[in-house]
Amino acid sequence: MEVAQKTYICSSWKICNMKELIVRTISGILYVAIVVFSMCTSREWFLGLFFLLAIITLKEFLKLVRLTSYLSYLILAFFMFFLSYKLLDINAIHLLLILSCFVNLFLFKDLLTVGKIPMFEKKKYIAVVFYIICGFVFLTLIPMREGEFKPNIIIGVFILIWANDTFAYVIGKSLGRRKLMELVSPKKTIEGFIGGLVGTIFASFILFKYIGYFDLSIWILLAVIASVFGTVGDLIQSKFKRQAGAKDSGTLIPGHGGFYDRLDSIIYTSPFIYALLEFIEYVS
Repeated sequence: MEVAQKTYICSSWKICNMKELIVRTISGILYVAIVVFSMCTSREWFLGLFFLLAIITLKEFLKLVRLTSYLSYLILAFFMFFLSYKLLDINAIHLLLILSCFVNLFLFKDLLTVGKIPMFEKKKYIAVVFYIICGFVFLTLIPMREGEFKPNIIIGVFILIWANDTFAYVIGKSLGRRKLMELVSPKKTIEGFIGGLVGTIFASFILFKYIGYFDLSIWILLAVIASVFGTVGDLIQSKFKRQAGAKDSGTLIPGHGGFYDRLDSIIYTSPFIYALLEFIEYVS
């Protein structure tokens, strides 16, 4: 009787896991398809979709840090219109870039050195503006750096981020032994991180061959940044969720959580990628 009960429980667990995997795969494919479609149509479609995603992500983040701020949505709309769409002042963009990179590095420092990321009122607003909102601003500016919408660049960046997530998950699941930051994200392993980095660099070779545009060395640099900073962004988001006592940032993507769960890596990484591309253009 006991053996039969254990067999039934095991079978039920496998069925539940299979259903979860199917739901996760379908919703993931739909999400990727919508994102790539918006990039391949026009600049307006791309900006429109990511403005919508920014609103949802901002809402999820404000809920995590227990902040009610309608002003944040106005700042998001102002920045996205006058910086992402109109591109009014390059000096303002460069100033925001410096501040955004500084705040992100400060969040990284807090990730490594303190038990909790300090999020009293003033720092909440700093994180909202320079981490979340500016993350979306630079994400939408990456394909517009030269004054013309070039979707291949941002598609390539997303592919690098997705490659890092995929390889890190697969390698970590099968070979992972040593924890990366167990108190923040128990499932992440050092082996998974290395696998994600190697897989992302491999993806950069494919992007160089089929997308081109940049030299191979630049694609490799982008891959390293996407992997390292993408992992950091994911860990920072995990720490925010752990402090808030939440498993996911939302429930809008079945099997994946919220949009903040899906976009945490690219939001954190985008200012550094934009900075690298600006530096390369400056020195060349």
